[in-house]
Amino acid sequence: MSQKSRFAVAFAIGITALGLSMAGCAAPTPVASPAPSPQKAAAPTLPVGSPAPVGGTPPGIDHIVIIVEENKPAASILGNAAAPYINKLAAENALATNYQAVSHPSLPNYLALTSGTTAGITDDCSPGGRCTARVPTIADVIGQSGRTWKMYAESMPAPCAAENSYPYAVKHNPFMYYPSVTDSHDSCAAHVVPLTQLSQDLKAASSLPNYVFISPNLCNDMHDCPVLAGDTWLAHQVPDILTSPAFTTQKSLLVITWDEGEGKDNTVSTIFAGPTARHSYKSPLPYNHYSLLHTVESLWGLASLTDNDKNAPVMRDLLK
Repeated sequence: MSQKSRFAVAFAIGITALGLSMAGCAAPTPVASPAPSPQKAAAPTLPVGSPAPVGGTPPGIDHIVIIVEENKPAASILGNAAAPYINKLAAENALATNYQAVSHPSLPNYLALTSGTTAGITDDCSPGGRCTARVPTIADVIGQSGRTWKMYAESMPAPCAAENSYPYAVKHNPFMYYPSVTDSHDSCAAHVVPLTQLSQDLKAASSLPNYVFISPNLCNDMHDCPVLAGDTWLAHQVPDILTSPAFTTQKSLLVITWDEGEGKDNTVSTIFAGPTARHSYKSPLPYNHYSLLHTVESLWGLASLTDNDKNAPVMRDLLK
């Protein structure tokens, strides 16, 4: 073979080798990543919960149950030998140690918990006339979100009862002060019910409303009876809630708080329990009734009702 031919062959072999080498080093063709789901992109950041199936309840905790006791500052409950069950709950679950009621007497605190305002009401008046809170409520926005709610009042003589019937006290039933609830008697009677209905609703996760507000009667809420009476009542009621399908098969939260303290001491105990609450945790952060309302709103992506709840810190550290 001539020198010219040998050079041509060598050149061809070199070009082929170079092509193979470049092919081996080339980056693979990029594959486009799927676009993020619009639903997930729009959802608020939540400390707990997971997206619901399409067409189901929006993301967040499935059920929130709130029990409000009466007129006892934290100093009268925590460490009190007459409240063994409450102290056990507080030790094993999440306790807010710097939680304040927002007013005196009872009714303004109940209104603050459920509407983000006291609505200018400063006493324990009965519903009607000047004692009407024409404001948006947590019940309104919960209903608009596709969730369900009920108020359970112990010793209430009939659904939607607007008069006192001892030991039922209407001042501890804030929903009877909201025209958006009471203007339709049929709707009110379906949502504001005696506590006796709770046992039936607890039998299935689907029958327990997403939002539950419970007011014991004037003895069991510690208003007219000793701390021991309220502790005994909670020891009977709370296990039924925590062992219900809504709490054993879903992500649910139980909150126990007090409407107010005594005199200048308005620091009250507030306990988070259930599968979404932290265990053996104490929070020193400053919270109040507006914080609890804002926590409900935040967990379910609901708009704040007033600047009071909008500006109140969310109680995220008590949640897992």
